[in-house]
Amino acid sequence: VQFDFPDKMNWTDAKAASEELGNGWRLPSKDELNILYENKDEIGNFEGGYYWSLTEVNNSDFAWNQDLVFGTQKDYYNKNNTFSVRAVKLI
Repeated sequence: VQFDFPDKMNWTDAKAASEELGNGWRLPSKDELNILYENKDEIGNFEGGYYWSLTEVNNSDFAWNQDLVFGTQKDYYNKNNTFSVRAVKLI
């Protein structure tokens, strides 16, 4: 199950907003985000550009994100940057 937020957010706000959806909702891990990318045509409704993942870079000020147009994963964006957010819930 997935939920898209209408506005871009920094990582901290994205993580909190995803968890505020309730029982089991969260940001996807970087591997789960890649699965979403690989199935984006079947899933649909992705904005262009980068999406946040839950995966932090060594508990630093950086977190993984992925461009869901081209598939590029990056680990060097500061958590203060704003990107698109899609929360997931495993059922």
